Amino acid sequence: MTDTTSATPAEAGGTEGTIRVLIADDQALLRGSFRVLIEAEPGLTVVGEAGTGAAAVEQVRRHRPDVVLMDIRMPEMDGIEATRALRGTGVRVVMLTMFGLDEYVFAALRAGASGFLLKDIPPAELLHAIRVVAAGESLLSPSVTSRLIAEFCTQPEQAPRVPATLTSLSRREREILLLVARGLTNADIAQKLRVSPATVKSHISHLFNKLDVRDRVQLVILGYECGLIRPGVGSGTV
Repeated sequence: MTDTTSATPAEAGGTEGTIRVLIADDQALLRGSFRVLIEAEPGLTVVGEAGTGAAAVEQVRRHRPDVVLMDIRMPEMDGIEATRALRGTGVRVVMLTMFGLDEYVFAALRAGASGFLLKDIPPAELLHAIRVVAAGESLLSPSVTSRLIAEFCTQPEQAPRVPATLTSLSRREREILLLVARGLTNADIAQKLRVSPATVKSHISHLFNKLDVRDRVQLVILGYECGLIRPGVGSGTV
């Protein structure tokens, strides 16, 4: 399917504070529906559309969006391969799927996605999800985080790179990593540990830097893969 691009004011520099979104899906009708919804929301703008994975990669490099809504199944290059190609660009990728918790989702997380959405998500939740990801959070809700990551870690995969700084984590950082893996928000963690949300945010930022990850999803995946967290549904040990 032919790639579709529409210029917006954001492409010429954008409005400060506006979240720039790229929509990648091989269904033109779905792209159009998402565009109308997103463009009607204050603070969000669509900088382009792509009908193939290859076009999505090219447009990310051209338009530098903050968030990409990426379909998993596309011609030429699928969404997972495209996401892998975008590592290091700073863009946050949200995978669009009709399949829920399956091998596609796990492959997407390994490729570097910040989360996933079902295509039939309610409009208000889609808009909220874009803001959440743009702010550096993940799209794994507390109700599914532990189950998803634990199952993810049972999938066959090449041995991961283990950061040399893994052993440098403090006791508090390990404790917070475990709570993040359980799906707790910063506010939940702050309440549980009786510290301020700002303190929790600072610890999580240190974890990102020490372990060379860019969001909560990748942080938890690394924790499981390296054995720092032992898989379990709703629980774990550090």
